[in-house]
Amino acid sequence: MSSRLTFGTLKRIGAILIAIMIVIAAGIVVGQAPAIFGVEEDPEASITFEDQQGNGSTVTVQSVTLSEGGYVVISDGGDEPLAVSERLEAGSHENVTLEREDDATRELLGQLTATVHRDTSDDEGYAYEASGGEEDQPYLEDGFPVSDTATVTTGDDAVSDSFMVESIDVPATATTNETIEVNATIRNPTEFRAQQPVEVRIDGAVFARQVLELEGGETRTVALETDTSGAPPGNQSIGVYTEDDGVLDRIDLEFHTDPSVSVETASDGNVTVSAAIPEAGFVALERNGAAIGTTDRLEPGEHENVSLELSDNASIDEDEELTVALYAGNPDNAGAASPIEFEGEPVRTTFTPADVETGDSDDGGAGNDSSGE
Repeated sequence: MSSRLTFGTLKRIGAILIAIMIVIAAGIVVGQAPAIFGVEEDPEASITFEDQQGNGSTVTVQSVTLSEGGYVVISDGGDEPLAVSERLEAGSHENVTLEREDDATRELLGQLTATVHRDTSDDEGYAYEASGGEEDQPYLEDGFPVSDTATVTTGDDAVSDSFMVESIDVPATATTNETIEVNATIRNPTEFRAQQPVEVRIDGAVFARQVLELEGGETRTVALETDTSGAPPGNQSIGVYTEDDGVLDRIDLEFHTDPSVSVETASDGNVTVSAAIPEAGFVALERNGAAIGTTDRLEPGEHENVSLELSDNASIDEDEELTVALYAGNPDNAGAASPIEFEGEPVRTTFTPADVETGDSDDGGAGNDSSGE
């Protein structure tokens, strides 16, 4: 009797141990589920870029961590990078030194931004600008590029004479066709009266510029009237800059009108359109869903009488049905561009050349048949 009870007890203990092992194994599987089932976590990165003295040819990024490897890119708000690091392997890196690009038109001085980019291209080397932004895109955190800013000076008296931006005050929101007031507190750190330019930059581009004169040691708050026309919509960086100093903030810019595209004139080999495009892109002319022509690259905003250039050997008949559509991206790489949508629908217009005015009349052309309908 006693032996049977002991044997039954042992069986129950064994069953409990097996159950515990199953639970532990299941926990391990769950913890490894993303890797086992091919689900990848979002790539992550961090960077520290501190104020420093330099010689205009090199800068140092104090630390950078990349989950998948990639590059550090130095820019000053222009269209092209000033310096790009060698490819960095996944992990943490200290004191990464970057050299100025041979074709860079500006030295590595002033207010600079260091951004961490992924390595996604098949080609060797950094390819973000060359691919029209399709490859080697920045690492993102909360939807924004992972970056840090620093002021780089030479330590010379001429550079240290730059007016200093003590603080700025910008509206939280605006539209892309209004004049806003940006207030900046500027200080002259020298003992002498001087004149220097003060600029407002949105997304790196200059939108306002004023020459300011300050007495030695004077601090003044100035109002900079800034026309946002042409600025890209969305949450954008906005900053006030002097010769070698600057302060950044952010502003939510709403596109000032509904995205649209309409045909002005249409004949064999010649189509002109008007477009309200909320981001940098182009208008494509399509036949049966295939592009047979595009405009040049368009900046955000409203455009009139924009010519569409037909592809080689392409022609149009006056009675055929064609479509013009808005795309975000680069017309030189139209296959990688994305349709621009409004209220969930592509922004496009279908038309027949014979039904479009040639431009001799004031009646206009064909309007949108789909702008978020």
